Amino acid sequence: MANESGNIGVFGDLFTAVGDLAQQAADMAGSAVKTTSDAVQPVTNACVQLCTTSINSATQIVEGVTKSITSALAPKQ
Repeated sequence: MANESGNIGVFGDLFTAVGDLAQQAADMAGSAVKTTSDAVQPVTNACVQLCTTSINSATQIVEGVTKSITSALAPKQ
C-alpha cells in the first residue's frame, strides 16, 4: 500500500510534465500565429491600397476616353 502513493506521485509528475509541454507547445503555436498575422497585415494593407489605386486610375482613364469620344462625336455648332 505504501508503494501505491509513490506511484501516484510519479504519475502525477509525469502528467504535470506532459501538461507543461503541451501548454508550451500551444503557447508557441499561438505566438507563431500572432507573428504571422502581424507580418501579413501590412502586406495585405499595401495590396488593398494598390488595388484601390489601380481601379481608381483605370476608372479615370475610362472616363477620360469616354469624354474624348463623346466630344469628338458631338455635332459642332
